[in-house]
Amino acid sequence: MSAPRTLERTRAELAEFLRSRRERISPEEVGLPTGSRRRTPGLRREEVATLAGVGLSWYTWLEQGREISVSATFLDNLSRALKLDAAERRHLFLLAHQRLPPEPGRTWCVVPPLIHRLMGDLPSRPAYVLNLRWDVLVWNAAADRVFGFSALPADRRNLLWMLFTSPAMRALFTPWEEQALQMLSSFRRDFVRATQDPEIVALVKELLKVSPDFRIWWRQQDIHGPCQGIRNLNVESIGPVVFEHTTLTIDEDRHLRLVYYAAKEARAESQAFEQWL
Repeated sequence: MSAPRTLERTRAELAEFLRSRRERISPEEVGLPTGSRRRTPGLRREEVATLAGVGLSWYTWLEQGREISVSATFLDNLSRALKLDAAERRHLFLLAHQRLPPEPGRTWCVVPPLIHRLMGDLPSRPAYVLNLRWDVLVWNAAADRVFGFSALPADRRNLLWMLFTSPAMRALFTPWEEQALQMLSSFRRDFVRATQDPEIVALVKELLKVSPDFRIWWRQQDIHGPCQGIRNLNVESIGPVVFEHTTLTIDEDRHLRLVYYAAKEARAESQAFEQWL
């Protein structure tokens, strides 16, 4: 177990939370026989202790709110034993005064309906949603006009793939190299959160084969600063247009983000862009 740390302020809440989570789980859910002598709902303390890999006395003291220390490893084991979801897991770590370890990132492909509606309400603002792998899941008409997402097959509708393999994308981002390096650094930060995800690993392996630029830069391990909120795009029929852009998290647990572009105000090319749309 970790070094002792005080739980004085949250000890009672922690004990109550553990009891409530234990009592809601049936033995069948964890592969245990039901039996006929259970006087209380849910699991017994000794069953939770066994599932979490600790002694009965130690777990009992924890659930009674006694002054004992806990480790992040034990809390993760306990989260699995009690079948806590992501929000409950965060709450458990908060009550126990432990820093929450990051969960392995996973690729997610379902976007809430409200986000579809939001993007439809932005006719002059290109917007699209990315997952952790940078698959472009949904987009609005303005984004499709600029980036051409709908013209691509679903398995190639990936922003990183497009950036390094599409001549049209290379012509769109001007200067391409500077912006591609920044975007690759952003992707690398996502990649380290999901190195066990086979889909994101497969994407990197394929790009290493087909793109010399990606292969060189990926192996250099250079880390560039975050994007400064400006994109320079060479838009068809208009020419260079400066965009302000930002990324909004729409589902933290599933790593879904909305990318939003707005042409800079009070510029002739920005007005031409909106008319072009």
